[in-house]
Amino acid sequence: MWLFIFNSILLGVGLAMDAFSVSIANGLSEPKMRSYKCAAVAGTYGLFQFMMPMIGWFLVTTVVGWFHVFERFIPYIALGLLLFVGIKMIVECLNGKEEEARRLTAPVLLLQGIATSIDALSVGFTIAGYGVKRALAASLIIGAVTFFICIAGLWIGKRFGKIFKRAEVVGGVILIGIGIEIFVKNVFFT
Repeated sequence: MWLFIFNSILLGVGLAMDAFSVSIANGLSEPKMRSYKCAAVAGTYGLFQFMMPMIGWFLVTTVVGWFHVFERFIPYIALGLLLFVGIKMIVECLNGKEEEARRLTAPVLLLQGIATSIDALSVGFTIAGYGVKRALAASLIIGAVTFFICIAGLWIGKRFGKIFKRAEVVGGVILIGIGIEIFVKNVFFT
């Protein structure tokens, strides 16, 4: 039991690193983000990190062949989504639309949530041997760990965002870097 919880926490920490980095970028871009919005941002990432392993588990336990076909597209989807959001942030900042670049809108947040958690679909392979209750418990732990790690990332980003001018450029570059890292890690090193 304790080993299961410990392993799920470690899995959550590993999966949350992309969302943590994006949280820092969001905090840099919006240093005056209110606490309710921070909770909504971290909650969105936690929700997606909870859902993706469950979706992966479901696909692996029901339609294994289809999941293998989709799995090879995961790095391309994550790269595309993070490039889009990161480039948009940089362009808006450099064009003098800093307020637009700073605003984290619901559609952008959803794109970030998908992009940072899409690799968690593959966790469905890891937990495929679990029954539904254990898979659900592992996914809940992963989501909760992600939530708290992202709160910390937002806090860090907000602190430095107050110091740096044009921090949204840094945030955009971070998002692009994360997209490239996910792509390279999954395409060239798997």
